[in-house]
Amino acid sequence: MAKKEIRKELKVSAIENGSVIDHIPSQSVFQVIRILNLTEYPNQLLLATNLESQKMGKKGIIKVSNKFFVPQEINKIALVAPSATLIVIRDFNVTEKKQVKVPAQVEKIVKCFNPNCITNNEEMETHFTVIDKKELKLRCKYCEKITAKDNMTFI
Repeated sequence: MAKKEIRKELKVSAIENGSVIDHIPSQSVFQVIRILNLTEYPNQLLLATNLESQKMGKKGIIKVSNKFFVPQEINKIALVAPSATLIVIRDFNVTEKKQVKVPAQVEKIVKCFNPNCITNNEEMETHFTVIDKKELKLRCKYCEKITAKDNMTFI
């Protein structure tokens, strides 16, 4: 009697056009969805978390149909999931694949955690210099306070 083969993969439908965010730390998948405002996205959105990964142990993935991320959105992904890979799909083919990178400057996407900062009291765009890409620490251009990853609030 032949041994029954165990299926270890679940196939999901391919997207014709859109983006895939792969290699997201599992604990960050829902935060990525929130900061990209995908909770009410009208097109197909596929997410998976706690998938086995040789590279990371456990990972998450998000497939977004008919959505191509702009640089500001890619910077948000990099701040939350610096290990992520962004894949662009056109006509069912991978046309671009790149590792996201934490930018040197962060503008208009993170709020300064200092309640007395001018950006929290006047209509002003935020601007930070990334001073630690590994631990993710940002220095505000205006008040010079440090915003750490744990204190980050996205605009």
